[in-house]
Amino acid sequence: MTLSYWDWGVIGGYFAVNLLVGLYYRRRATQSMDEFFVGGRNVSWWLAGTSMVATTFAADTPLAVTGLVARYGIAGNWLWWNMLLSSMFTVFFFARLWKRSGVLTDVEFAEIRYGGRPAAFLRGFRALYLGLPINCIILGWVNLAMVKILMTIFPFADMPLLGVVLGAKMQALMLVFGLMLITAGISTLSGLWGVLVTDLFQFVLKMGMVTLLAYYAVKAVGGMDQLMSKLAAMNAAKGGGSILSFVPDIGSAWMPMITFFVYIAVNWWATWYPGAEPGGGGYIAQRIFSAKDEKNSLLATLWFSVAHYAIRPWPWILTALASLVLYPTLVDKESGFIKTIVDPALFPVRLRGLMIAALAAAYMSTIATQLNWGASYLVNDFYRRFIAADRDEPHYVKASQIATAGLMIVSCVVTYYQTSIAGAWKFLMAISAGTGSVFILRWFWWRINAWSEVAAMAASFAVSMILMYGFRLDADEPRQFAWSVLITVAASTAAWLAATFLTAPEDKEKLLAFYRKVRPNAMFWGPIAEEAADVRPPRDGMNNLLDFVAGCVMIYMSLFGVGKIIFGEVRLGVSLLAAALVAAAVVYWDLNRRGWKISDDVQARTETT
Repeated sequence: MTLSYWDWGVIGGYFAVNLLVGLYYRRRATQSMDEFFVGGRNVSWWLAGTSMVATTFAADTPLAVTGLVARYGIAGNWLWWNMLLSSMFTVFFFARLWKRSGVLTDVEFAEIRYGGRPAAFLRGFRALYLGLPINCIILGWVNLAMVKILMTIFPFADMPLLGVVLGAKMQALMLVFGLMLITAGISTLSGLWGVLVTDLFQFVLKMGMVTLLAYYAVKAVGGMDQLMSKLAAMNAAKGGGSILSFVPDIGSAWMPMITFFVYIAVNWWATWYPGAEPGGGGYIAQRIFSAKDEKNSLLATLWFSVAHYAIRPWPWILTALASLVLYPTLVDKESGFIKTIVDPALFPVRLRGLMIAALAAAYMSTIATQLNWGASYLVNDFYRRFIAADRDEPHYVKASQIATAGLMIVSCVVTYYQTSIAGAWKFLMAISAGTGSVFILRWFWWRINAWSEVAAMAASFAVSMILMYGFRLDADEPRQFAWSVLITVAASTAAWLAATFLTAPEDKEKLLAFYRKVRPNAMFWGPIAEEAADVRPPRDGMNNLLDFVAGCVMIYMSLFGVGKIIFGEVRLGVSLLAAALVAAAVVYWDLNRRGWKISDDVQARTETT
C-alpha cells in the first residue's frame, strides 16, 4: 500500500491528538494511585461505558470475527454473543455491589471478602496470574492482530535490507513494539483519565471507518443481493445449514448444536473471560470503580452492553462476508478483513490515512487499558501489598509506570509465538472454564471462602491442561471445545464445593464487615444477616432478574432486528426492534420506580464504615 503525504499527515495528526491528551492529564494522573488507576472515582457513565466498549474494540476483534464467520457462518459469533448474558448479570446484579466495595482492583476484593493468610495468598496469586501470563496472552493476541494488519498493509518482503535479516513478521513486530511504546508512554503520562478520553476519540474514529469499510466491501461484491446469492452458492458447497443463519440449524456444518448449547447455557456463567467475567471483574470492574456513584456505575455497564453487542457487530460481519466472496482462496481467513482495506479497487485511496489511524486507534485503546489494568494488579495487589507497604503515593505511581513498561516488553515475546487470534480466545476460555460459578456465588453465599476460589482456579487449569495435552482435545474444533468446557466445569465445580465444605468458613467478624459494607441480597447470608439485623439490604433479587431478562431481550432483539433489515427482511426486523423498545421501557420503568442508587444517608454510613 502506497501512502500519500496527506495520509501521513492524517496519521501524524491522530498521534498528536493522543499525545496532547496524555500531556493534558499528566499532572492529575500522577497525584495518587486512585487518580492513576480509577480516575479519582469521579467519572460519568457515558465516558466510563464508552471506554469499556472502546477497549473491547481492539485490532484483533474484526480479524477474529472474520475468521469465525469463515469457519462457522454468522452463528459463529455466538462464541462472544453468549457473553451478553454475563454482561447483563454484571449490570443488574453486580455493578452497584462492586461500587460499594470501594476497592481499587477486583483482585483486592479477596481481602475484604475473606480473611487471614488464604485471602492474602489468593490476592497475591491472582495479581501475578492475571497481571502477567493472562494479561500477556491478551496483549499478545492484540499485538498479533496488528502484526497481521501491518504485514498486509506494508510490503516488508520487498525491503531487502531488513527483509533478509529479520523477516516480515519480525519487522512488523518491531513496528508494533514502536506503536506500543507510544501507547505505553501516553498511558504512563496520564493514567486512566488519559485512557478514558482517548478511548472516546478512538471509538468514534474506528466505528465510523469500519462502517464505511463495510459499505464499500458490499458495494465491491455488487450489492447486498449479489452478496447473498454468492453466499448461497457457498452454502451448497459447504453442505448443511446456512452461513447467514443467526443461530445454527440442527446438524449444521457451520456450528454443531452441542457447541451452541455450551455457548448459551454454560459458557457465559461458568467461564472467566476478559471483559465478560461472571460477576464482573478486570477492566470492567475498574471502570465501575471509577464511576461517580452507583447510578453511574450501572449506566456505564448498561451502555457498554448496548454498544458492544447491538451497535458494533454488523460492520465487521458484513465486511467478513464480503471478504469470503472477494478472496475465496485466501488461506488465512482472518486477514480477509485487512485485504478489503488494501484492495485499491474496493476502498477509496483518499481514505487510507484515516483507516490506518482507525486501526491504530483500535489497537491503542485496548493496549492502553491492558497495560494500565495489568500494572494495577502488579503494583497495588502485589508490590504494595507484599513488598513495599509504607511508601508514598508518588513512589507507587512511578512503580506503576515501570510495571507498564515491563508488561509491554514481555507481551512482544508472547506475540512472536502466537498464530491464531480466535484460537487464543478459545484457549483462555478453556483454561478458565468452571471458575465463574464461585465468582458469582461469593457475593451471595456466606459459606464461600478463599479456598473455594483457589480450588476452582487450580482445578480448572489442571483439568483443561490434561484435556488439551493429555487427551488431545482441540479447543479450535467446535465439538471438542464444547466437551472440554463441560468436563472442566463439572470437575472444577466438584473441586470448589468439596474445598468449601472441607474447610472452615470465614471468620464471622470478617463476614459481618463485608455484609455491612456491600449489603448483598440477604437470602443466602443466613446467620450473618440475622446478626447484622440493623443492616437492611434491598431484597431486589426478582426485580434484578426481571431487568436481566428484559435487558437481554432488548439487546438481542436490537442485534437481530438490525441484521434482518440489512438482509432484506424489513418487516421482521422492524418487529424485533419494536420488541427491543418494549424491553427497554420495562428496564427504565423498573429502575426508575425502585431508584437507581441507595439513599444518600445509607451511602454515607457505608463509606464511614
